[in-house]
Amino acid sequence: MTNSHIKRIRSITEYHRSRGLSAPEHPLISLIDYSDIRHSDEINDFSWSYDFYFIAMKRGLDGKIKYGQQEYDFDEGTMFFIAPGQVFRIEARQDSPDKSGWMLLVHPDFFRNTALAKHIRKYQYFGYSVREALFLSEKEETAVTAIADSIRQEYHTNIDKFSQQIIVSQIEVLLNYAERYYNRQFITRGVCNHQVLERLEALLDEYFEHTHKEGLPTVNYVAEQLNLSPDYLSSLLKVSTGLTTQQHIHEKLIEKAKERLTGTTLSVSEIAYELGFEHSQSFSKLFKAKTDFSPLAFRRSFC
Repeated sequence: MTNSHIKRIRSITEYHRSRGLSAPEHPLISLIDYSDIRHSDEINDFSWSYDFYFIAMKRGLDGKIKYGQQEYDFDEGTMFFIAPGQVFRIEARQDSPDKSGWMLLVHPDFFRNTALAKHIRKYQYFGYSVREALFLSEKEETAVTAIADSIRQEYHTNIDKFSQQIIVSQIEVLLNYAERYYNRQFITRGVCNHQVLERLEALLDEYFEHTHKEGLPTVNYVAEQLNLSPDYLSSLLKVSTGLTTQQHIHEKLIEKAKERLTGTTLSVSEIAYELGFEHSQSFSKLFKAKTDFSPLAFRRSFC
């Protein structure tokens, strides 16, 4: 996807117009029935970027969405979350008569002077450079759709001084439920998580088998090698193991350091250099913080 093929939609009004819908009732927020959407012929010709938040719950889309580096279909209830400026691609084959769901579009200006404006990005599913769609059970789908219906009902009434805060509060409830369901998804998809753990172990084992002048493996490097985003990988690991990616790196590093301290005659400086440290003092400090021993004291305990 090159920038020359990215089509930017700058406003909710422009989105309505591009999808053949009547003008939105409010310029900064719209909740659209997905069955009313008719995809244009150009839908597959571009990648897309919106200047507003896009939250959708869809099923029955005859096609796929390229979401980060993953592809998802919509046979079952699926939610996904796109923040302003993020790029995605839709590969739709045709409009299915059975498609259903809804799409909530919210311009950042709608959140001005509200608490949500300051912390909406805490919801990591908006920030993943490689994002994962949220797969809903029937019960979960019913719950989030009920919240969406409440939002729709509120902005269809006469707008008054309470409307914005009420709608923002409902959106926050929706986001919190999504947070809960994502956490459930991390847990229930245990087989997938286990495979990620196995790949992580193999990656770190391979990395620390060689001398790396470029330094220690970073979280970004590990995530890139596993084809996941840094935030998503750390969230998955935290739920599965209780440790972040950085902590997993440190655990593996200490394991390899112990092997060298007890199984070789390399000096502490040589071990630090092999593991990617520029200064042996940094290695010794981390080793003691993790084991309560200096490297030399740990080696002597095995003599």
